[in-house]
Amino acid sequence: MSTTSPPPETDGPPVDRIESVDGDESIDQFWEADTGATTAEYAITTLAACGFAALLVVILKSEPIKELVTGVISSALGLGA
Repeated sequence: MSTTSPPPETDGPPVDRIESVDGDESIDQFWEADTGATTAEYAITTLAACGFAALLVVILKSEPIKELVTGVISSALGLGA
């Protein structure tokens, strides 16, 4: 007794040619305007993330925030009065 099933029947690749869109100015204009945008977007996002991280470090190093976080953790663990 065989436990494998036969492979599914599939159609071959299409035989009709797909029409080319060469010379369509609207498509050319759409893609040309985006040159280099992805790299610039990654660079700006990376700079923003680094700036936000630096701000968080400054805030979290301040004494009132340290006391607040320590108090919250102590209360959550039942160590607080």
